Amino acid sequence: MSLLDRSILVDGVRLAYRDRGQGEPVVFVHGTPSYSYEWRDVVPHVEDAGFRVITYDLLGYGDSERPLDRDTSVGAQTELLVELLDELNLDTVNLITHDIGGAIGQRVAIMHPTRVKRLMLMDTVSYDSWPSATWQKIIREKVDGYSAMGPDEFESMLTKQLRMTLADETVMDGDNLRAFLAPHRTTLGRVSFFQHQVSHYDSTYTEELADRLGEITAPVRIVWGAQDSWQPVSYAERLAADIPDANLVVLPQAGHFLMEDDPAAVTAQVLEFLREDGGR
Repeated sequence: MSLLDRSILVDGVRLAYRDRGQGEPVVFVHGTPSYSYEWRDVVPHVEDAGFRVITYDLLGYGDSERPLDRDTSVGAQTELLVELLDELNLDTVNLITHDIGGAIGQRVAIMHPTRVKRLMLMDTVSYDSWPSATWQKIIREKVDGYSAMGPDEFESMLTKQLRMTLADETVMDGDNLRAFLAPHRTTLGRVSFFQHQVSHYDSTYTEELADRLGEITAPVRIVWGAQDSWQPVSYAERLAADIPDANLVVLPQAGHFLMEDDPAAVTAQVLEFLREDGGR
């Protein structure tokens, strides 16, 4: 199921990653509730197009380490990404980001501007857009008692949430659903999900950027699913207005996990963006 085939030690923690190709570097940053698996239908095409592509699991997600004593907030993940780039000897990269990965991308572009050549934001959290109403309800009702949640109750809850990410819910079924549930099918996986993901659904990390989005100097393309029920298109329009010269593309038949609903359109957008201004 995993795209990833190696690990690297960064600031004392193990990150699972994939590094293919010799061209201009591109880093894919996934969202939540997800992991690098979401890029499986996009990344190989970008690799084949002649780019060096790095794909990884955020700390506490997927195949990366799940240390119970480490901060895995958006702020901490931002600095860990910069340290990962240092470990890989990458000075400047193209960032392709989704959901909370987009919050990380916004923060890197503002706080470490020399590290970002281009930034793509897909259905990113922003401003006060998160957590969504359904996640707010789960946080209120479940987080304090998550240790008592059995595997069946957990999978029912997460399956319902995962299906909300799609314009076509039937895509989230069978082997695909099992792949998204796989990292959480142990007691550690379920505890880690709440500790490393849900407990850090905190809009502070994007609200504090609201007045600084105009500082982004890298070219930005915003790609959004028109049927996103978690992050409405109105937030995409607001981002496009606040980020200098940002370009907005809305995919009509896609939801929040737009790379699940329309992987071909997402791949086309990524490659078109990477080839702008002299890219390969």
